[in-house]
Amino acid sequence: MNTVLLIPLVGLMQSWGTQSRFQERDTGREPSKSGVIGLLCAAVGRDRSKPVDDLTKLKMGVRIDREGILRNDFQTAQNVAVVSGDTLQDQISNRHYLSDAAFLVGFEGDRNLLVRLHLALAKPVWPLFLGRKSYIPSLPPYLPDGLQEETDLRTALLRYPLLFNPKKQENIRMILESHTVTHESRIDTPVSFALGRREFRERFVQTEFVPANTFQVKEDDYVPFTTHP
Repeated sequence: MNTVLLIPLVGLMQSWGTQSRFQERDTGREPSKSGVIGLLCAAVGRDRSKPVDDLTKLKMGVRIDREGILRNDFQTAQNVAVVSGDTLQDQISNRHYLSDAAFLVGFEGDRNLLVRLHLALAKPVWPLFLGRKSYIPSLPPYLPDGLQEETDLRTALLRYPLLFNPKKQENIRMILESHTVTHESRIDTPVSFALGRREFRERFVQTEFVPANTFQVKEDDYVPFTTHP
């Protein structure tokens, strides 16, 4: 059996884009592997020019404890440096994001690596963000009991209590990475984060819907402030 690291991602605003192009900035409905690996790199203080092969080998799963509301900001950025030269210009962009979402992300794999990541999340080297630098976690993306020993990814996500009371929510959506070909895929596994050499490859996933009454609800105060009931 492997070790699993559980990471809560809770915030009033999150964005996990995988298809953003120029002024149209998208978001997925759940955290991307590239986005969370970027967060882990910030936690350990790993520069974007460094390899991420050890992190991409980890199997990822996401439990959607609270489906966020998809929202959109229309923004104007002034004095933006363009790639073609030193000319500065204004840019108008659509920025999509999730409001009031709560996720429990799991990584399964090498125990020594996951132990280091768990310690780094408790005391990160650089600030941590939920997809974009302006989107700050409502609560730290760290659980004291987040390192789950001798278990597999799916079992760890099923066993850990929900981060909030689901109330009328009937099912909890879970997305697990698959090492075999499925009908779902994401192009969000980073090959390189280096400027000018950003590259991502495809991975396959499976979506599962689990009855909400299958889970316990976390009894402490780990419940996010939200803007809607």
